[in-house]
Amino acid sequence: MKRYLRLYLYFIKFSMSKAMEFRVDFFFRVFMDLIFYFIQFLFFKIIYLHTPILGGWNQDQMTLFICSFIFSDAFHMTFFSNNSWWFPLSINRGDLDYYLVRPASSFFFMAFKEIAANSFLNLIIASVLLVYYLCLTPISYSAFDLTIFIALLINGAFLYFMIYLIFLIPVFWTHSDRGFADVFYAAEKISHRPDGIFQGYFRRFFLNILPFSIIASYPTRFLIEKNNQLEIISEIIFSSCFIYLIVYLMWKKGLKGYSSASS
Repeated sequence: MKRYLRLYLYFIKFSMSKAMEFRVDFFFRVFMDLIFYFIQFLFFKIIYLHTPILGGWNQDQMTLFICSFIFSDAFHMTFFSNNSWWFPLSINRGDLDYYLVRPASSFFFMAFKEIAANSFLNLIIASVLLVYYLCLTPISYSAFDLTIFIALLINGAFLYFMIYLIFLIPVFWTHSDRGFADVFYAAEKISHRPDGIFQGYFRRFFLNILPFSIIASYPTRFLIEKNNQLEIISEIIFSSCFIYLIVYLMWKKGLKGYSSASS
């Protein structure tokens, strides 16, 4: 464990120094994400001009969801997004060979090697927004609730990445440029919306099969619905473990069928 921690700290140091070499890209990504955050707030603000309740939530509860989603998205963009970009390229070009011969998990290198330092400022901004609203919100919570809430949001960011990998790992067999990434991007917009707007089988599908609603909606429900916290946590654990198991099995299967650059 200590070896992997030292290795990850090295990844962070290298990524930070590399980001400073491309300062235009650094500030452009900040500007781009700030526009994205503004659009999220504006979208729901306009909706609440016409209705007091959406998906069972009032405007204060929805604002908490927006801040939660923004934080989770910024966390993913900082620590996981670059790795998902390089994932299919490393497989198709045979770069995975270099990780397979190293005395560490090849999946660890593929999943955690790149940190988007140019998104770190966005993570700080998202964190400030979340803390600011948590200080203003009329929703009551304890320090324990807050700790679990943040942990659930970080899990949501990692879960988003793992769901994405399910659509990228088929590159082992298809050898396409991006796997089924286009299908993922068509579906992942579900995570931008509260789970309460979906009903019946669709709601259950996005909770347990492709659990985009687990990413930000259910952590928000954890703070809002005091009487259902144990059920909410159980749902999050079940859905997360299900996706993590699927990724593990697909990765092992993919390695068996992998054709290295030398073959």
